Amino acid sequence: MSLAVSKKRLLSGLLVGAFGILIVSLGNWWFSISLSIIVHMALLEFFRMTEFTGIRPATKTTLVACQILLFFTQLSSRGYVSIEISDAILPLSGAAICCWLLLQPVTGSIADIAASIFGLFYLGFLPSHWIKLRNLLESDLKNNLHLIPPDWSSSITFGMLITFSTCLMIVGFDIGSYFVGKKFGNHSLSPISPSKTIEGVFGGLFFSILIGALCGYLLRWKFGIFIGIFIGILVALFSLVGDLTESMMKRNAGLKDSGDFLPGHGGILDRIDSYLFTPAIVFYIVILLSPLIIS
Repeated sequence: MSLAVSKKRLLSGLLVGAFGILIVSLGNWWFSISLSIIVHMALLEFFRMTEFTGIRPATKTTLVACQILLFFTQLSSRGYVSIEISDAILPLSGAAICCWLLLQPVTGSIADIAASIFGLFYLGFLPSHWIKLRNLLESDLKNNLHLIPPDWSSSITFGMLITFSTCLMIVGFDIGSYFVGKKFGNHSLSPISPSKTIEGVFGGLFFSILIGALCGYLLRWKFGIFIGIFIGILVALFSLVGDLTESMMKRNAGLKDSGDFLPGHGGILDRIDSYLFTPAIVFYIVILLSPLIIS
């Protein structure tokens, strides 16, 4: 990698990081609208990849459906509409996508339907859990537990903390995988992504676990370190799944990058692939483990 490319990669990475910190800190509609824009751009890249393989997805219908899904997720997580209404958006959107394909002059194929529905799941349903995670309150958890140390600022919400913690674990996994793999990597992990090594994955896993344990310790939870380690392992695993899933799709489409929006990083989807599966896992794990956590 040339020095100029490295500088571009570093600069764009810092800008993305600063933007992420800003929108997570602001939360509420700032976070949801920013996420919606990112999802829209990533979905365009995804459908571009599918078109390279000869698939004709329901692009416009799925784009609109994903935005509606994210919008109602924000409304339900803030208590403006019932969660049942929000949950109904996914199956209704799937039906709308199938209806659109049925009305086309050229009959849609199984691949057209599958790509469209997967786009709704991959870049609609999965990212919607970032909104659920960011808006998560202590009162949403079982027994209304107090999960934030009492001497911390009242402006810090549980959703903000768990979102930042999850993002830090993902960043730790990505950075650890990159540098450990570059320094010590000798064994390729998968033919889908030859640049990834087994050594790199273990390096990323170590940093993700370390950050998870530190977050659990700082929050002073009962079993906090062990819960942090457990979440760190899951975050690392599903970050890798997200990364390899996108690599598999790019390989099938014959593309090196999903796009060229971010200098040195490729497209939006290249940058967020590790962030797609993780929020749902963390959200439900926190809900399930909340009875074990006592501030």
